[in-house]
Amino acid sequence: MMFSGYNKVRLGMAVLLYFCSAVMAEAKVKLPALISDGMVLQREQPVKIWGKADAGENVRVNFGKTALPLSVKGKKLKDTYTATTNPDGQWSIELPPLKAGGPYTLHINDTEIKDILIGDVWLCSGQSNMELPVRRVTDMFADEIASYDNEKIRHLIVPKVYDFHAPQDEMPHAAWKKLNQENVMEFSALAYFFAKALYEKTGTPIGLINASWGGTPVEAWVSEEGLKEFPLYINDKRRYEDDSYCAHIKQLESENFRRWNEALYRGDAGLHEATPWYAKDYDDSAWREVDMFASDWGNNGLNPIGGSHWFRQEVSLPDIMPNSEATLRLGCMVDADSVYVNGVFVGNTTYQYPPRIYKVPAGVLKAGKNNITVRLISNGGQPSFVKEKPYKIIYRTANGQPAKELNLQTTWKYHLGAPMTNAPDMMFFCYKPVCLYNAMIAPLKNYGIRGVVWYQGESNVSRRNEYQSLLTAMIADWRSAFQSEKLPFYIVELADFLAKENMNGRKAWAEMRQVQAETARTNSNAYLIKNSDLGEWNDIHPLDKKTLGQRVADAVSQSAVPKSPSKSRNKNKNN
Repeated sequence: MMFSGYNKVRLGMAVLLYFCSAVMAEAKVKLPALISDGMVLQREQPVKIWGKADAGENVRVNFGKTALPLSVKGKKLKDTYTATTNPDGQWSIELPPLKAGGPYTLHINDTEIKDILIGDVWLCSGQSNMELPVRRVTDMFADEIASYDNEKIRHLIVPKVYDFHAPQDEMPHAAWKKLNQENVMEFSALAYFFAKALYEKTGTPIGLINASWGGTPVEAWVSEEGLKEFPLYINDKRRYEDDSYCAHIKQLESENFRRWNEALYRGDAGLHEATPWYAKDYDDSAWREVDMFASDWGNNGLNPIGGSHWFRQEVSLPDIMPNSEATLRLGCMVDADSVYVNGVFVGNTTYQYPPRIYKVPAGVLKAGKNNITVRLISNGGQPSFVKEKPYKIIYRTANGQPAKELNLQTTWKYHLGAPMTNAPDMMFFCYKPVCLYNAMIAPLKNYGIRGVVWYQGESNVSRRNEYQSLLTAMIADWRSAFQSEKLPFYIVELADFLAKENMNGRKAWAEMRQVQAETARTNSNAYLIKNSDLGEWNDIHPLDKKTLGQRVADAVSQSAVPKSPSKSRNKNKNN
């Protein structure tokens, strides 16, 4: 059959329109942060892939042809899985349970997601002891951390946000990161050691989702539905649904704190005299000597003194290498500090818990006499240096020997800077009921997980009588959200804390541990991880997260988490 020129043109246009319509039908999809390069998908469970596009658009999902995962039954996946967005623009596709393996590539229309692993995904949640990053435990494990990389272990940090209105479908940008020297310092220390120990047992890829926030109580992590038996918390949450009320509180707090800090600055003679108190050549001969660990300097004989407190100490370093860097360790302090060496500012910390580790630039320290000045700020009227922490200078000697340490004296020259009333109270909205569930847990609910590691409770010690009910409600709540009635929970026991003289405080913490144990006992698939023996009396954040992580891994193994189908460990060079 012969075509006329006109018909050929019509045919060509039809073909062109067909291909254009096909291209146009492939919607530009928007994916949640979880569905991204480097993700770890939960093995041996149905895998949900979801996102958004324009209403009525077609979505195609398929793995790259060069490497295809297998279903747990050993069958190949379909070439393509398809879906059409609903009127709200939402779509989802469910893949069959998959075997551990990878890396794989996933195509979602014209979006390519690379370096996907299939293994075990763990939700690691709680407050600061779960949040505590690897960089905070390098004192104890520096060599081990520096010598271990494992790209089969990845983590994703859920951004710290809250919402009082409704459970959220999405969270702000987050990304999967491999365990390597570039990323390791931001891993949760507990999650890091847990994953490392578990990988040694199974050889299975591991994904860690870190949803934690220091200081937060358990009720912040429970949904409104989960708290329905706790009307006081629901009523409290209602107040914060009013955005204008929250904005007003924030504005008042900001203004009050600004005024307090301005008064502190104006009233501190150490900052305004002709020769500031941190200057190397400042004459501190009139200052009195105090023991840094005594309590008399921080009060007026009756009451503690808030505001600024100044300390100076002279140290002699006759053998320091010229123009060399050094490290100044100043333990921990309550609350904030600014530190100077020979009049040069070397660092500050704005709250009480982190260890003070300050790098002294090359050339600041000299052979002979040197001065260290600390301006300590007490926000709550309890100024102090924490006992049994390192207070020392680490430096190189002139003969090139390895780093030398000089312990600082406990006796310092002292002068009160600006006495102040306590700093204004702050409304920590992230501590309020429901808000963290809405913003940090709800966006995860479609993502398959193997289980939960939960380290929290310090902020509920004062209300320990209700903690069992609250934590039980949270366990049921999360199991409902993740549609997993038997989702395992590994509850970390609170570490021992507080001085022996603080009998009431220690009793309260011991009772809280009993409550945690009872919660684990009365909930199916809930396990208590012993931790009390790993505590430090003077630090609410004990450093030994390695032993604890190994214990969690042991508990997981003993509670029958599936082993990798292949016994191979895929060990990297550092295993």
